[in-house]
Amino acid sequence: QVQLVESGGGLVQAGGSLRLSCAASGRTFSPAVMGWFRQAPGKEREFVAYITWSGGMTYYADSVKGRFTISRDNAKNTMYLQMFSLKPEDTAVYYCASKRAAGSPTRTREYDYWGQGTQVTVSS
Repeated sequence: QVQLVESGGGLVQAGGSLRLSCAASGRTFSPAVMGWFRQAPGKEREFVAYITWSGGMTYYADSVKGRFTISRDNAKNTMYLQMFSLKPEDTAVYYCASKRAAGSPTRTREYDYWGQGTQVTVSS
C-alpha cells in the first residue's frame, strides 16, 4: 500500500506564492509518474501537472503553465508544487496522486493512489 500526504496549503493574497509538498510512504511505493490535481467547490477534479519519477519530465495544464513548477526529491520520496502569481481562481483543494505504470496521465482515473488533499485559498 502507498500513502500520500499533502501539506503546505493555506490562505494567500492574489499575486502571492505557496509551495505544496506531497510525502509518500509504503513498501510498494515505486511510481512511474506523480501528479497534482485540484478541485474547486462545485467543480470536477482537474489536472494541474505531472512529473515522471525517474527522468523528471514535466507537463502542465495551460492554466498554470509559467506560474507553477512541479519537482521531486527521489531520496525523500517527496513531490513539490511551487505556485507563483496565484490568482483567486486557483482556490481549490489540491491533491497529489501516483501512478505505477508509465504514461502521460492527465486524467484522474489513470492514477492508482491519492492523498487527502490540502486547501489553497487565494484572496483578491
